[in-house]
Amino acid sequence: MEIASKYDPSSVEGKWYQYWLENNFFHSEPDDREPYTIVIPPPNVTGVLHMGHMLNNTIQDILIRRARMLGKNACWVPGTDHASIATEAKVVAKLALEGIKKNDLTRDQFLKHAWEWTHKHGGIILEQLKKLGASCDWARTSFTMDEIRSESVINVFVDLYNKGLIYRGVRMVNWDPALKTALSDEEVIYREQQGKLYYLRYQIVGEDGYAVVATTRPETILGDTAVCIHPADPKNAHLKGKKVIVPIAGREIPIIEDEYVDIEFGTGCLKITPAHDVNDYMLGEKYNLPSIDIFNDDGTLNKYGLQYEGKDRFEVREEIEADLTKAGLMEKVEAYENKVGFSERTHVPVEPKLSMQWFLKMEHLARPALDAVMDDTIRFFPAKFRNTYRHWMENIKAWCISRQLWWGHRIPAWYLPEGGWVVARTADEALALACEKTGNPHLQLSDLRQDEDCLDTWFSSWLWPISVFNGINEPHNREIEYYYPTNDLVTAPEIIFFWVARMIMSGYEYREQPCFRNVYFTGIVRDKLGRKMSKSLGNSPDPVELMNKYGADGVRMGMLLASPAGNDLPFDESLCEQGRHFNNKIWNAFRLVKGWTVDDRLPQPEAAAIAIQWFQGRLDSVLADMDDSFEKYRLSEAMMAVYKLFWDEFAAWYLELVKPGYEQPMDARTYQASLRFFDALLRLLHPFMPFITEELWQALMPRAVGESVMVAPAPSPSAPRNAATDACLQAFERVKEVIGNIRTVRLQKNLPNKDALVLEVIGNTHDSRFDAVIVKMACLSEIRPVAEKSAGAVSFLVGTTEYAVPLGHIINVHEEIARTEAEINYLEGFLVSVMKKLGNEKFVANARPEIVENERRKQADAESKIKTLQEGRNQLIRNL
Repeated sequence: MEIASKYDPSSVEGKWYQYWLENNFFHSEPDDREPYTIVIPPPNVTGVLHMGHMLNNTIQDILIRRARMLGKNACWVPGTDHASIATEAKVVAKLALEGIKKNDLTRDQFLKHAWEWTHKHGGIILEQLKKLGASCDWARTSFTMDEIRSESVINVFVDLYNKGLIYRGVRMVNWDPALKTALSDEEVIYREQQGKLYYLRYQIVGEDGYAVVATTRPETILGDTAVCIHPADPKNAHLKGKKVIVPIAGREIPIIEDEYVDIEFGTGCLKITPAHDVNDYMLGEKYNLPSIDIFNDDGTLNKYGLQYEGKDRFEVREEIEADLTKAGLMEKVEAYENKVGFSERTHVPVEPKLSMQWFLKMEHLARPALDAVMDDTIRFFPAKFRNTYRHWMENIKAWCISRQLWWGHRIPAWYLPEGGWVVARTADEALALACEKTGNPHLQLSDLRQDEDCLDTWFSSWLWPISVFNGINEPHNREIEYYYPTNDLVTAPEIIFFWVARMIMSGYEYREQPCFRNVYFTGIVRDKLGRKMSKSLGNSPDPVELMNKYGADGVRMGMLLASPAGNDLPFDESLCEQGRHFNNKIWNAFRLVKGWTVDDRLPQPEAAAIAIQWFQGRLDSVLADMDDSFEKYRLSEAMMAVYKLFWDEFAAWYLELVKPGYEQPMDARTYQASLRFFDALLRLLHPFMPFITEELWQALMPRAVGESVMVAPAPSPSAPRNAATDACLQAFERVKEVIGNIRTVRLQKNLPNKDALVLEVIGNTHDSRFDAVIVKMACLSEIRPVAEKSAGAVSFLVGTTEYAVPLGHIINVHEEIARTEAEINYLEGFLVSVMKKLGNEKFVANARPEIVENERRKQADAESKIKTLQEGRNQLIRNL
């Protein structure tokens, strides 16, 4: 293969991705190898790639490619989520633009539109993942509403219902007035809001006095059914046993007593609205209070809202404030900050609402799932999320699994004509059960009515690691027995409750095993200001545009440069630029190596032989470090290890050490070793940067059709790590320091690199094994052991060994003295200006401490340089 002068990702990426697909490298079937399985966190079917997806899927691809190269049967299952709330909202919005209201359509008509939308927009994100290089087994692509997954969901619902874990009842739920559906607790986001605290007067029945009640929601007084005081509150003791009148409504309600009331909040009087507050609902149950629901499903007031009927809740809040003030029933209004729950999807404030819903009991399911994480059967990376998980699992509540939506898995419950219901997998099974339950064999399917609601989206995705292998419907099939439990889950910590915890529960309920062994929590991708990247803020770059600009490998590397597990990623586009530079470094190094000519007759230079021995040791050391990093899921550290190995060791040292003279050939042994090292480095880099490594691996030496770096074995150490190898590597680091000091002397004295120098070694602690390396890299004529350094030599220490570079025969002493004195004069003038500032009391007193400290550092640096230069000048004068 002919290698271009510059790396062009656009000419490489599509070509090799197609090659991988054509050779079926991503596909997996059960065999006798050790399986390695990842299931993708299914993105929304109508979604597009964002920076969080980029990070998450880059990490998954690194893990799956590495497993493949380690000889495991790697299977990465892709798929998408039907996303009930998000997709239905998009379809409703699309229909609205066409002048169609959802309520004007039948369920089947609406679902036809939803499926059309899904087929048109679904799958875009999967195609974008291919551009990233994601090596998913695309033949296994699943969808949470495809036939197998839908059947799995229904089977699980029926099973859990028959086990007594699913029940139907009226409970207080989180209600989204925009979507007109219930939400689970995890779908509610609480935010601090600046609001008001209203002090309302409730007249005491039969008296002229008032009970003053503080509330943040005056519109809900129309649903009040009691006022509660603390039994030990002296300031409200006069209210015991009395009744008060609800303002505006004019209804009499009792004063009740309960220790739940916070004496210090407001006036110590608490209005009880059982239909619209979770805590009030519990008090209502305790004291058998009536419940008055004043809201319609869309957040407007119903007939119990009296003259405010039909108006929005927030509009009524303003009106009722004015009306209460006008009626003399408003004691005062204060500014108040409190937490308000918002719908995660629609961003509108949720309403606590009594509603008939389906629930899943969680205590039984949570027990083994909690134990699995606490005893490290399932490991969290980073481990700090174990405490978050434990707290939620120990305080788990029933899961509201029904949603008042049409797009999703319809609840398999059918209502009977005389009351009650049956739960079944199919309509025919439901009819048979209905006939049996009612004792009426003449019932027809038309006599039954299926529940209109659908299931929470998470009720399908919690089965994902099992259902993608059809393990619910066919629990003993070959694939589920082979691929399950899966190995690693890569996900975001914000869905630890929505998804991770529930998957673990379903795994133990339906397989009696963990669904995965390890969970890697990624951080949140943030901008340079620390803000979460989002469309609404306009601070999130388009990942596809980034890949077009920097190449997929450049972006992958950029994402990993600042993404330690569980910590937020402060993303900057310059990271992708750094990734592109690394691509170019690899490309140019490859062109250098492949540009060498080989002469089989040449002996191997001593410096090259040392370089090969040293670099093999460095490579073996980095392989061990990377294995340790992968074991601890420190992927950024693993990538940085190979990045530094290539850039700082291979390119900066090894290639320079073995490089032949200008237009000179190379010996065959060194050339073959260099190709072998390059091959190992490309294999080591491949999981991180799949495209450029495939391009160069194919060009490194002749390959057969169907060969690929992605299925080549991962590099392994040439020998076990030992003390001798470590000592050799440490000695070479000292050699680098010697060479670095000689280069510094050249720089300070303006000596050309082509001019050979002599290096003197004072004493007998120098390790002469690497002399050939020092001679080549520092351009020396010889290394000479001496008892004393030459007059006029510049000396330096490396460890306890003193080295010197004689300069008397190279430099003009008079010119060097003059140059040194000029530099001393400049620094002395600079020091005067610094001391003038520091001698100014006003400057020292008023300037920021860090500015004053910086000036003091300048003083110390200048004084140190002047001292060194004066010593050097004096030495030169003595040598005249």
